[in-house]
Amino acid sequence: MAIYSLLDQLAIPYQRFDHPPVFTCEEASRLLPDLPAAKTKNLFLRDPKSERLFLVVTPEESRVDLKRLAAMIGVKRLSFGSPERLDAALGLTPGSVTLLAMVRDREKSVELVVDEAIWQAEQVQCHPLVNTATLIVRLDDVRRLLTHLGRKATVIRLPTVMTN
Repeated sequence: MAIYSLLDQLAIPYQRFDHPPVFTCEEASRLLPDLPAAKTKNLFLRDPKSERLFLVVTPEESRVDLKRLAAMIGVKRLSFGSPERLDAALGLTPGSVTLLAMVRDREKSVELVVDEAIWQAEQVQCHPLVNTATLIVRLDDVRRLLTHLGRKATVIRLPTVMTN
């Protein structure tokens, strides 16, 4: 798979854990051992008015307040992108969305927004563009990968929904 070739080319080390397909964070948590890396939830979002697309990476347990996030990133409203739009933009299927998906965004049409808690972690868990494996990658290496791709992340404290 091309993602492994690119990681090897950039001398980015990773640990790989293969598992059955997972579609939710809960499934991943059940199937994976407790790994020493930040667990992420990845949201593929769009602004229906401007058609801007976003990949939002947040800690697994967070529930992002989409209304407040929309205001923070300068759009009227955010909604989830359809599986068809996800496939067209990133060549991914639901359950496979990952921080590493920026390697597939050749048109540079998807804006990357990362929660500062993830960005400050030493290591992160992410899918290698498929939901049948999870990688542990150092965040410094993710930053190096993004630089190689000519991409930047918008790093903010994502607004969360308050739960009782």
